Amino acid sequence: MPELPEVEIVVQHLKAHILGATIATLAIHRSDMVRTGHDLIPWLPQATVTQVHRIGKCVVMTCQRSQETRYLLSELGMTGLWFFKANLATSPQHIHCQMTLSGRKTRELHYWNPRRFGGLWLFELSGLEAFMQRRFGPDALTITQDAFCHLVQTTRGQLKAFFLNQQRLAGIGNIYANEILYRANVHPDAKGHQLRSTSRQRLHQTMQEVLREAIAAGGSSIRDFRAPNGSKGHFQEVHQVYQKDDQACLHGCATLIQRLQKERSSFFCSSCQKKR
Repeated sequence: MPELPEVEIVVQHLKAHILGATIATLAIHRSDMVRTGHDLIPWLPQATVTQVHRIGKCVVMTCQRSQETRYLLSELGMTGLWFFKANLATSPQHIHCQMTLSGRKTRELHYWNPRRFGGLWLFELSGLEAFMQRRFGPDALTITQDAFCHLVQTTRGQLKAFFLNQQRLAGIGNIYANEILYRANVHPDAKGHQLRSTSRQRLHQTMQEVLREAIAAGGSSIRDFRAPNGSKGHFQEVHQVYQKDDQACLHGCATLIQRLQKERSSFFCSSCQKKR
């Protein structure tokens, strides 16, 4: 599933290739992939893409036409991707949105989502702001240490669940939650309000380091993820704990990594990762 680093890579590619382009045509092949804003679809042709940015695990394109602004938000879900060429999609029948573009070298953009989790939302500004307020907490990549530590301190539940709750902290999913907790030596079942101050600070620092390292590596391509030009990420090559069950802990304690199966799998070292 694309998480914050993968979505950031998508945004970087879109900024480099379609910023300033005009949407010449827009075709929606499955109307149910547009979750809200069907009435805004006819407005988008002839609009110019003036900004592309990330909100949590979503891509937002700002579009302007005749001094009016609308927003196309895409949630990638488990398998959603944007491609510059239709032939980059392994199953073209699952391309649900196609754009032709003018004004830039890139002439096409395709939204591919075989499992149809996530989707497309079309908004005016008020709708986008309401969606953001309802769905997202502070961003994991930009939250300050003080704000993060306060969130953790006021979390009475388990930290693994905290990381996966987008309304509390936006951008992190199962892969990076496991990697962050392992590298910070914090147990996935640790209760936030019981964590020591030094552990909270270390957790914030580790989170920032892991996310930035993953972005620099192009994200994690474990299953389907590829950038819009078809390139794969390489961060999976340096995963330390995700899907490493029954392998030796890399911290040197000789304990085997365990897998704890709940709603989402947790991978952890019972010796190194502490609940305080």
